[in-house]
Amino acid sequence: MSGALRVAVDREACCGSGNCVRTAPEVFDQDDADGLVLLRRSEPAPGDWDAVRQAAYNCPAGAIAVAGP
Repeated sequence: MSGALRVAVDREACCGSGNCVRTAPEVFDQDDADGLVLLRRSEPAPGDWDAVRQAAYNCPAGAIAVAGP
């Protein structure tokens, strides 16, 4: 889909703070084993874009990359 926001996560960089899950639970989750980020949607709905950007900004480990509009 052209013009979509794309999200990627780096589980090796993740520190498990959970900020992303609290900010954008439709897009991010944490695994039960070690609390590291899980990406639920690599192309979130437009209504979630602001929350995804905020989650990336607030990630203390810089483990979330956002590209697109």
